[in-house]
Amino acid sequence: MQGLSQFGDTRQRLLRQLLLARDGAGVEELCERLRVSHNAVRQHLTPLIVHGLVERVEPRATGGRPQARYALTAAGRELFPRNYGAIAAALISQLLERMGEEEMGAMLQELGATVAATQASMRSENGEALARALAQRLDALGYEALPARHDDDWQVEAFNCVFHGLARQHPQVCRFDLAYMEAATGRRVHHMECMVRGGKVCRFRLGQVAGS
Repeated sequence: MQGLSQFGDTRQRLLRQLLLARDGAGVEELCERLRVSHNAVRQHLTPLIVHGLVERVEPRATGGRPQARYALTAAGRELFPRNYGAIAAALISQLLERMGEEEMGAMLQELGATVAATQASMRSENGEALARALAQRLDALGYEALPARHDDDWQVEAFNCVFHGLARQHPQVCRFDLAYMEAATGRRVHHMECMVRGGKVCRFRLGQVAGS
């Protein structure tokens, strides 16, 4: 899911209004703010509810007939961009200064494995199935990843390194990616091509089962 850009203008404005409404908003309020009809508001709300981005919440106590109110779900809030880059860069710089390159790299490697451990296992003997599952997992994290066949190998190509700016300054950050993928797949992962090193994509080859 690619944030707000996947929606048309009116639906984007509706989502922004719900973001601003802490206690949710009723159809009437949304009509006034968006300057559209009741029917139009409901037509926009319905698919957002179906996809788990908006939910119906408790109406306010007004003494009259309760009016349905709608609010963003946690998934709906994730549609809005969060720029973690500056904060992450500052944290990495502080860690590097205090811990040194090797210790910081080891910590990032451990962190990658920890993140993978919180998710469902996707280990498979089938190289194609595993590459597709890993690409899907990376894509959900923002890497814009796809499975790719290279000779007899199934590999994964990522077109959007989420740590690109950080990795240019601190290459150790890539150890997070590799540790995450190895823990998630149970395979050795070889970094065949890297955008930070001038590659067109970040390309990963799935090797043997880890430990073999």
